[in-house]
Amino acid sequence: MNQPIIITKEYVARHIRPRAADSHKGTYGTLLTVCGSYGMAGAALLCARGALRSGVGLLRAAVPQSVYPLLVEAIPEAVFVPVAEQNGCFSANAIPALIDALTTADAVVVGCGMGRGEEQTTVVRHLLSHSTVPVILDADGINAVTPHILTEETRMAPLIVTPHPGEMARLMGISTAEVQANRYEVACRLAREVNAVVVLKGHHTLVASPDGTVMENHTGNSGMATGGSGDVLAGLIGSLVAQGVSPYEAAVCGVYLHGAAGDLAARKHSEHGMLPTDLMEELCSLFLQFEK
Repeated sequence: MNQPIIITKEYVARHIRPRAADSHKGTYGTLLTVCGSYGMAGAALLCARGALRSGVGLLRAAVPQSVYPLLVEAIPEAVFVPVAEQNGCFSANAIPALIDALTTADAVVVGCGMGRGEEQTTVVRHLLSHSTVPVILDADGINAVTPHILTEETRMAPLIVTPHPGEMARLMGISTAEVQANRYEVACRLAREVNAVVVLKGHHTLVASPDGTVMENHTGNSGMATGGSGDVLAGLIGSLVAQGVSPYEAAVCGVYLHGAAGDLAARKHSEHGMLPTDLMEELCSLFLQFEK
């Protein structure tokens, strides 16, 4: 078995591009997020803030109509796309508005806090089959698909899929214990079979490329094992892709920065007491280091 390559700060520094003095918001891309539901508005908020704190030029947040009033004051930097819903979740009737929003996006994050059901599954699958920009598929977005749905035969654009071990187990038709016992092989297999970048989250998160390259992250700590951390990561990766970083490099840099922000947060708040919201401020500290 090949060994994964350890992600280093130097690797990340090579891919975090300096910002030009004469740049504008269009220089840094537009990210569309299709996230949230009534009761899970926080997932949409955390994804959006993760993206904004990572330098994206414009964030368009598509949310169910009933979620919009809950978020509009919390994320004043976002341009919202309130869409049709069913019981507080995305409805299939939202698809035309979402497809229209895709026309101005450079990347799209799908799934954080969307909820599960036939309507949401229809939305996710339609976005996968119609998006011409890279898709970052997370959480409930992953639960709405099968490996066949993820193949290039049923999608048009590059894909980054970010499962935790339980989601990976469902995708691969094996147990979570089998995933954890064979993380490297399982991540490689899914990346190869669906020709996508796979981020297998957990202790020492792995980022697998379809060509067999695997990088392993050694930043992060157990304080990040709490609901909402993954939403921040999805937004961070989506932001980097929207800014023009390749999907694989964006995933690698994203998991490193996410973990490093967690390490800084743990030093201030402890692993017991830190929250996903603490990661945002620490992302600022990290990017400050890369700008020097």
